[in-house]
Amino acid sequence: MLLTAPLRGLRVLDLTRLLPGPLATLRLAELGADVLKIEEPGAGDGARAMLQSAADRSAGRPSAFYRLVNRGKRETRLDLKSETGRTVLRALVRESHVLVESFRPGVMARLGLDYASLAKINPKLVYCAITGYGANGTFAHRPGHDINYLAYAGVLDQIRGADGTPVIPNIQIADILGGASTALTQILAALWQVTQGGGGSFLDISMTHAIRACNVVAHATLEHAGGQHAASADLAAGHGLMNGGAPCYNVYKTADGRWLAIGALELKFWEKLCRALGREDWTSRHWSLGQAAGGADAASLTRELAARIASQPLAAWLALLEPLDCCVSPVLTVDEARQHLLFTTTDADS
Repeated sequence: MLLTAPLRGLRVLDLTRLLPGPLATLRLAELGADVLKIEEPGAGDGARAMLQSAADRSAGRPSAFYRLVNRGKRETRLDLKSETGRTVLRALVRESHVLVESFRPGVMARLGLDYASLAKINPKLVYCAITGYGANGTFAHRPGHDINYLAYAGVLDQIRGADGTPVIPNIQIADILGGASTALTQILAALWQVTQGGGGSFLDISMTHAIRACNVVAHATLEHAGGQHAASADLAAGHGLMNGGAPCYNVYKTADGRWLAIGALELKFWEKLCRALGREDWTSRHWSLGQAAGGADAASLTRELAARIASQPLAAWLALLEPLDCCVSPVLTVDEARQHLLFTTTDADS
């Protein structure tokens, strides 16, 4: 945990909506930056109504979603379609270090508020534009959301169930990893450049390009196999080292219908696990000793291990395996995770 606010004094203008931009500027606010969230008059950020509960509506407050990603920020309303609103924004830009926006490419230019225009007012400005497909190119003006970015990037193809159907994750991977995290990294790098005497920057964050670059294991599999067609079997769900093709890295159903996650990728962890299960004979059946991920022996051992785990409830396995440092964990629900010791124990208590 940070003992100080390292970005204290940094002034950020947040013109973003929904999740990627607001989450990026939230992280800046958590580091001490003064973030001013600017919304248009009227409904404002669509996140205000998204997932809004009846209690929120009755109380006249925005949704928990909006509150979570915009906490710690100041808020104001500006009509950027009016000359008055644009004049106010330009005045704010003169005194700010960072501006983050998530409009479609061309919107800010039509308003006379693009990077080229604002850099004349503040040459040190770090201007970050977060879009689905980048500021330029054939796809620049296409609409999209997390599911579309994952689909184009080849990431959704890697999230499949046992029957091969792509699974829609309930965590917005492209928005968060491709958008918010990438924007945060680029903004901090650009600010460092400014502190070294350089000028401001225009940061073009394409969530689709960024999340594709994060698909490291799949890309490595392609390289290893020598091409897309050669690697298709290795990339299929249940056939790769880390997508269900290895017994040591998989999820197993317990006797009470819960799930146990095993991540014993390293041989030392696998050996500890096998000995705890009373199956010393399994220790030699590991990918690092030549077992082929997705091969016949791996599939056979996965079935054997599944039968063993299915013989006891989750609590029994946790009592046996968690203390052994063999990379075993329960698959917790969101509510269980919120109440788990890992997240409720402070540093001072540990």
